[in-house]
Amino acid sequence: MLVPLFLVAAPSAESRTLTQGHRGQEVRELQKLLRRAGFKTKVDGVFGRGTYRTLRRLERELGLRVDGRLTASERRLVERALAPAEGTGGFSTDSMSRPRAVSSQTAPGDKAQLTEDGLAIPPANAPEEVRKVIEAANEIAKTPYKYGGGHGRWKDSGYDCSGSVSYALHGGGLLETSMSSGGFTKWGEAGEGKWITIYAHGGHMYMVVAGLRFDTSGRSKTGSRWQRSMRSSSGFAVRHPEGF
Repeated sequence: MLVPLFLVAAPSAESRTLTQGHRGQEVRELQKLLRRAGFKTKVDGVFGRGTYRTLRRLERELGLRVDGRLTASERRLVERALAPAEGTGGFSTDSMSRPRAVSSQTAPGDKAQLTEDGLAIPPANAPEEVRKVIEAANEIAKTPYKYGGGHGRWKDSGYDCSGSVSYALHGGGLLETSMSSGGFTKWGEAGEGKWITIYAHGGHMYMVVAGLRFDTSGRSKTGSRWQRSMRSSSGFAVRHPEGF
């Protein structure tokens, strides 16, 4: 039996893969999502070159496939990365109590441990500066992704990749002002550090502290920037703070 075409449901914004050349309400919703992420995107319902470039930039920051296409599953990951952390209210005393309590603990040896709710317990053998980097990173581990976040002010409503790393390093007294990912490609000393290693290129960056990865891409997958798993460092400059 043939089904009349007018009875066939059109693909919804929840199921359709959006690509360059598409138009309509689904594209407007994508553009609104990009604006929520902190990008200056025109909301006109036209998936043109500008939307394509901006989407690729967001994909790179969140560790998604960088192809300028948004599938339904990727949309859910982006929405998770942008969502407020559950049970938190910014930088209030109540929302900070859990990260501070975790940061005051110690894990045996030289490796940090990851809690079930995505915070890092600093290792007992770590220098005080490294412990403070972990403490600062815990404070923002679950805050939303926001392009440019952490660059205009330290305490922000969200953080991008370089803003996240800058905040943590600043908390440890290892950085005075926030820097872009490109700036970190020549920061500190070359090569891996004993405690802290920075991986950076012009489009993205992350760091590994005492064996745990601190990366904005984790926000879309687990709700926390802290991750046990490592990722390929191909194409990244490898640097570390002097002495660490």
